[in-house]
Amino acid sequence: MSDFPENARTAAQAIRGLFPETPLQRNDHLSARYGAEIWLKREDLTPVRSYKLRGAFNAMRKVRAKDPGQGHFVCASAGNHAQGVAFACRHFGVRGTIFMPVTTPQQKIDKTRIFGGEAVKIQLTGDYFDQTLAAAQEFCRAEGAHFLAPFDDADVIEGQASVAVEIIDQLGRAPDLVVLPVGGGGLAAGVTGYLREVAPQVRFRFVEPLGGASLRTALEQGGPVKLPRLNSFVDGAAVARIGELPFRRLDWARPEEVHLAPEDRICITMLEMLNVEGIVLEPAGALSVDVLPELAEEIRGKTVVCVTSGGNFDFERLPEVKERAQRFAGLKKYFILRMPQRPGALREFLSMLGPEDDISRFEYLKKSARNFGSVLIGIETKHAENFAAFTGRMDAADFTYRDITHDEALAEFLI
Repeated sequence: MSDFPENARTAAQAIRGLFPETPLQRNDHLSARYGAEIWLKREDLTPVRSYKLRGAFNAMRKVRAKDPGQGHFVCASAGNHAQGVAFACRHFGVRGTIFMPVTTPQQKIDKTRIFGGEAVKIQLTGDYFDQTLAAAQEFCRAEGAHFLAPFDDADVIEGQASVAVEIIDQLGRAPDLVVLPVGGGGLAAGVTGYLREVAPQVRFRFVEPLGGASLRTALEQGGPVKLPRLNSFVDGAAVARIGELPFRRLDWARPEEVHLAPEDRICITMLEMLNVEGIVLEPAGALSVDVLPELAEEIRGKTVVCVTSGGNFDFERLPEVKERAQRFAGLKKYFILRMPQRPGALREFLSMLGPEDDISRFEYLKKSARNFGSVLIGIETKHAENFAAFTGRMDAADFTYRDITHDEALAEFLI
């Protein structure tokens, strides 16, 4: 056995000086649905509502042990890592300079400032993260500060492994399966690194957002590669290239063990956890729960731990989350309709709506057309099968229409 499990346990003990263990909670709702023992490791309940505090704290602790004179730490982040670094800086009484893109939402800036207090200075620079990262690293070299990477750092990985230490201690035994979200790979590398040595019988499943499959791609290609496109909706796990160090600790995994969660489906999970369980999860924090339907057959009768990695959700995004969820569930659709410019045409169209259908948007796109006008129309319904009947009635009446619900380019431009 390597030194990693002992180092992870030491990190977990040190973290107790910062905050208590996050809860490991059996979820009755999910357990009943899947016929399994489903436990949630609530990393959304750390002081910064994310596991990122663990890695930042452990890395800072170890750097200061080796170099007590180092009193300045730098990071580049627009999210949970920034808040973790800020909190750790205040705890250790050291200076922190946190670089964030100019486009960072004010809520995240304010929370980072609150966690860091007077210990932290925030620098807004760059429209894109790559520009922000370059500025942070250049500043770090010039100032002689220590750069704290969000996941590509051995001490950060070791700190994230404290999640696994707590799982075993709290459960009192090893679970059958652990489901882990993956972004840069630090959490997955730490948790699997610990459990594969102390409880080798544990199996793992990993979950990435569909638009950020950096681990799956790396496993298929034989090493980390930069994704050509990235969907940033799951901002806590949307990473274009998995970290080198995390990948070295995860290269044993098989591509089929990495599940890809559609961004809109994640929204359904977020709303269900909020409405049914009263649990607020950010998109990345919902990944491990979102994949459970795909695992239903193999987890029946098993003990499963899902790591809910974060709960930093801005409720101003709730309308977008609801919209995405409805579209994925087939309860909301958008059409471009060619509406005849004659008396009674609108009344005729409205008569095609069923008793459970409701117009949520109606907008003329070409107001000067003589014979036909193009209309963007959004319709909500209570049951997805209602749309087949609705479009059937439009076909019978010879209305010309186009469903643009899943046309990414048109939907982004028009909706």
